[in-house]
Amino acid sequence: MEKSSWDYWVQEALAKLESLKLLRSLRPIYLSKESNPSRKVALGVNYEVFDEMQPWDRSSVEVSISESTFQKWLLEIPSSGDEIVCGNGVTDHKVEQSKKLLLFSGNDYLGLSSHPTIGKAAAKAAREHGMGPRGSALICGYTSYHRELESCLANLKKKEDCLLCPTGFSANMAVMVALGNISSLLASAEKPPKKEKIAIFSDALNHASIIDGIRLAERQQNVEVHVYKHCDMSHLRSLLSSCALKKKVVVTDSLFSMDGDFAPMVELVKLRKRHGFLLVIDDAHGTFVCGKNGGGVAEEFNCERDVDICVGTLSKAAGCHGGFIACSKNWKKLIQSRGRSFIFSTASPVPVAAAAHASVIVAKKEVWRRNAIWNRVREFQALTGIPIKSPIISIIVGSEEKALQASQHMLKSGFHVTAIRPPTVPPNSCRLRVTLSATHTADDLKQLIAALSCCINIQEIGSNSLYAYARL
Repeated sequence: MEKSSWDYWVQEALAKLESLKLLRSLRPIYLSKESNPSRKVALGVNYEVFDEMQPWDRSSVEVSISESTFQKWLLEIPSSGDEIVCGNGVTDHKVEQSKKLLLFSGNDYLGLSSHPTIGKAAAKAAREHGMGPRGSALICGYTSYHRELESCLANLKKKEDCLLCPTGFSANMAVMVALGNISSLLASAEKPPKKEKIAIFSDALNHASIIDGIRLAERQQNVEVHVYKHCDMSHLRSLLSSCALKKKVVVTDSLFSMDGDFAPMVELVKLRKRHGFLLVIDDAHGTFVCGKNGGGVAEEFNCERDVDICVGTLSKAAGCHGGFIACSKNWKKLIQSRGRSFIFSTASPVPVAAAAHASVIVAKKEVWRRNAIWNRVREFQALTGIPIKSPIISIIVGSEEKALQASQHMLKSGFHVTAIRPPTVPPNSCRLRVTLSATHTADDLKQLIAALSCCINIQEIGSNSLYAYARL
């Protein structure tokens, strides 16, 4: 493959780090009692999978809250979560009766959080190694468990390598800060002059972790920031064309967490070929959900090779915890050497890495889960006439008061659907954010829609918007 300008810039930055003795290495530790983990992974030993929903799957969407929590929620009384804590500080689930709710607000899209194979993987690792070495990945926290998980994720994302991070938030922060460092490393002066800075083009509705990472890079005076209108390729094209800087980066969510719409991947790829920018996507909500193999939004739109860096999470559809950055080996070296949120964070515990590895394998093999969640999307469309595009359904009701009233009505009806308010969304765009799961059933959807219809005029939701008129 022909090298791009970005490949050369990253190589130059790495050479500068090496000359300054600032290039950092990851050296995996093998733990005691661990027997040839690579061989076990290759054979897929002990990873039991199923071809249809099992009874335990329902625990990922069936939850309970205490009576006092229920009442405080209805009355919108502030809570610190201490309603079911006894005087001795111990949580007692038998203190009072609980209210059963059907969860339609989580991000466990495939219902894997309750999968016994994933739980057994975590338990086995905990029995054998406890939590594992407690330190940052660059010191002693990086083990063969972490390395095997990285390899598995790199394969899933069709990338040369992968870097694990404690969270998806820290992953995005690390990428943005490392990007900014390129301009300072290659600068002809102590601070990069304007013409040597990196231009970052960011979608207006990108996740807070991307925004905060960009702000930190901007604070370090390494980047010039351009925010383009949400998914507006005409605006992005105009900004790119009028920007004189050579080093350009476009960063976007692939599937937007609050609106449930996809980034225009095909148009982004066309623009990338024309302008030569680095394309970075946050595939937090698309990984394992989209694509034939669960490879995410880039696989769904057949543009995996056109995405330079793919940030993802293990805390949503994987049903576990953590984040990752799928990229080239050179980008990995740069991020692990300059990404502060990676460098200064303790590595994920070994049982978490073991569980996540099992989850990647289960998610890929249990194809029925991806089929089920997209069946739920089609059923919701058919039942409501709302043209949703993904398992994320954003029903905008306007004011905070209306959103809270709608959420309280859903709570009384037995559904956990929270009101999303500022600062998560702009003022007067408060909403109910409904999320579907592979472990919901068609009957669940019918009951949900019946409850929604009592507080929201679904018929008034426009074909181009999920703006609802509240009945309350």
